[in-house]
Amino acid sequence: MMSVFSYRRKNISENAGKVPNIASLGKKSLCRRTYKSSQSLCAQGILERLAGGEVVIGDGGFVFALEKRGYVKAGPWTPEAAAEHPEAGERLAEANLREPRRFLRVRQLHREFLRAGSNIMQTFTFYASDDKLENRGNKLGFSCGRSYVSVGGAVSCKKEGEEYICVKQQINSEREDEDDEEVCRVQGQQINEAACDLAREVANEGDALVAGGVSQTPSYLSCKSEAEVKKTFQKQLDVFIRKNVDLLIAEYFEHVEEAEWAVQVLKGTGKPVAATMCIGPEGDMHGVAPGECAVRLVKAGADIVGVNCHFDPLTCVKTVKLMKAAVEQAGLKAHYMSQPLAYHTPDCNCQGFIDLPEFPFALEPRILTRWEMQQYAREAYDAGIRVIGGCCGFEPYHIRAIAEELSQERGVLPEASQKHGLWGSCLEMHTKPWVRARARRDYWQRLKPSSGRPFSSSLSLPDGWGVTKGHSFLMQQKEATTQEQLKPLFEKADEKH
Repeated sequence: MMSVFSYRRKNISENAGKVPNIASLGKKSLCRRTYKSSQSLCAQGILERLAGGEVVIGDGGFVFALEKRGYVKAGPWTPEAAAEHPEAGERLAEANLREPRRFLRVRQLHREFLRAGSNIMQTFTFYASDDKLENRGNKLGFSCGRSYVSVGGAVSCKKEGEEYICVKQQINSEREDEDDEEVCRVQGQQINEAACDLAREVANEGDALVAGGVSQTPSYLSCKSEAEVKKTFQKQLDVFIRKNVDLLIAEYFEHVEEAEWAVQVLKGTGKPVAATMCIGPEGDMHGVAPGECAVRLVKAGADIVGVNCHFDPLTCVKTVKLMKAAVEQAGLKAHYMSQPLAYHTPDCNCQGFIDLPEFPFALEPRILTRWEMQQYAREAYDAGIRVIGGCCGFEPYHIRAIAEELSQERGVLPEASQKHGLWGSCLEMHTKPWVRARARRDYWQRLKPSSGRPFSSSLSLPDGWGVTKGHSFLMQQKEATTQEQLKPLFEKADEKH
């Protein structure tokens, strides 16, 4: 039988956009691991895959998904769930079937994205820089996990009130005051290490690569120097190198200058570097056009450029097209990447969905259907984008939709498609005849979903405060935001509405 890998090569051009015949892909092709039957893609890096014509599927959004599940706090959006407990990294069976902990939720989300077709397990390190972890009163109240006895004494970490206290007890000491106590402070290093371990464990279960990610920093918005900002990136990078991730991503940057600094730091490792900005067709927060942003990032050393977050899929595809055209016009070479929101954002300005009054707790009416995600996958592919994934709002079924739409080009369906009939074909088994009548592609492509909200408006008026780097509202502070600081914000918001 022709290998799945060979089948994909043969059919890239002639089958684009067609509904795949599952039987023609072979029985085993429903499982992502069929790649291993002919050539292990795990042995290939991201650049080798892209150079070979592969379509690489990214994962989805972690911070929004885990916030909805109760493991991330909206506001700081920091990823301490990756290291929230000392057992992080253990398998459930090895944890004696204890009540599932938060780290298990992170691992489970990785696994769901892998099963849905993701080829990249991105470390859950969004906003895991030290300056962000301690910004505006954000206190990470969990144990560092130390509990052991050595020749010199014993160390244990236990909770006292609202804090964890590390107690170092001297052996043979009769005086309690000789014991050392200190407040446990979990740093970015611990979170980044745990996130790398979780991503690698799941990646090894399939054909996925591990990507270590850094993102924009409060230090830059507070006008810290280039050296200080780069030092912040380097702290995370040191962990990624020790953990030997497969590639590095500088993602979610509103200012191209800071993105350039990040790329320059990441490029020093010799590993492949991707850089994605959270911008739309209007460009970054200082008005630098998408094309110029892309050219600057490629010149800084990025191998893959594109956009992530802030805008809906088709807006992001439009933005990457502008990037691609500028890079080619400049005589440069790069690969292209798109990881958009899973929300419709036709009413956004240059700040993206953060400006919408529904952000972040009332965005659900804007969610894209799985069928709209298939349209996104096709548009992205036709635009020459070969790393296609998602960001905030993207759930595993959205990633599965991308994998199914591009199954002919990739020559494989994800494992999760075993329980999903393509274009609703599983509805042929439904009891109700009118539902069986929906078991066809044209029905779902024509459908205009209703919100069920009779008095809901179709569009919103973005806030549009125009606040960016250097503004007093964005200055970093370790102390919690005070009521005095909130008062002018409330007043300004009331004026806008």
